[in-house]
Amino acid sequence: MEVKKNPKANLENYSRLFMQLGLVLALLVVYLAIEKKTYDRVIGDLGPVVLNAEDDEQTIEIAPPPPPEQKAPPPPTPDKIEVVEDEKEVEETVIESTETDEDDAVEVEEIVDVEEDEDVMEDVPFAIIEDVPVYPGCKGNKAKLRACLQEKITKHVNRKFNSDLASDLGLSPGIKRIFVMFKIDKNGNITNVMARAPHKRLQAEAIRVIKLLPKMIPGKQRGRPVGVKYSLPIAFKVE
Repeated sequence: MEVKKNPKANLENYSRLFMQLGLVLALLVVYLAIEKKTYDRVIGDLGPVVLNAEDDEQTIEIAPPPPPEQKAPPPPTPDKIEVVEDEKEVEETVIESTETDEDDAVEVEEIVDVEEDEDVMEDVPFAIIEDVPVYPGCKGNKAKLRACLQEKITKHVNRKFNSDLASDLGLSPGIKRIFVMFKIDKNGNITNVMARAPHKRLQAEAIRVIKLLPKMIPGKQRGRPVGVKYSLPIAFKVE
């Protein structure tokens, strides 16, 4: 048996009507929200605020405590005096003489000579050496020998050092410095040559030039030949 539906109970016939009513209500709500008036809140005046910036800060002075009273030291205790009666015997201390007579024999222990080890002098810096090493051809007193040694070493480096090597290495323009240290040993030979330079080839060149120095008369400290440490800065300009 087929069920028949009442045409009036079918809600699909009213869907368009419901949609129109919904649009009308939505437009009404939007219109009321736009037309609603709002007012700014007015805050009452709190009154002028006065800050007195000229008020000085309060300073509290604290007085230092009074120094403690110094008490007088007690009087020294008097020495105790012992009273000895006349009848009591007092023992006297007898001091024996240490002097000897001519007849007394004096025993003398055997004297043993002790050989002192000679101080082993280490290397002495050039600045404090007593007698500087003598460069071949230098003569005069200590001051002249010192100045002559420095002058000869400077001329040797200027003559033997390859100054064109710096430009060949492509170094940036400016003043370049090489620090060289070496020792003039007890025999006057040049040993322990070390150098520090901005490039390894410059370092090797500085060592090569210093090793070409001639043999010298060794320096002396307290009259004995010693090794002398010498430091030499080399500066050149790269254009």
